[in-house]
Amino acid sequence: MSIAKTIEVTASSEKGFEDAIKQGIAKAAETLENITGAWVMDQSVKVKKGKITEYGVRMKLTFILK
Repeated sequence: MSIAKTIEVTASSEKGFEDAIKQGIAKAAETLENITGAWVMDQSVKVKKGKITEYGVRMKLTFILK
């Protein structure tokens, strides 16, 4: 039997949404083991002078407890 836990993570990137997702998962993986999935719940951008300066994501990560 496996037990899973879900946490909420917010991450950002100047490059794009995909990079923000990758960075968020990579940072979480530094302290969490057995991450099995991610659900991107929300995406947002910061705009300055008519240009996107930052891409942000809010996601839930699921990992298996040992």
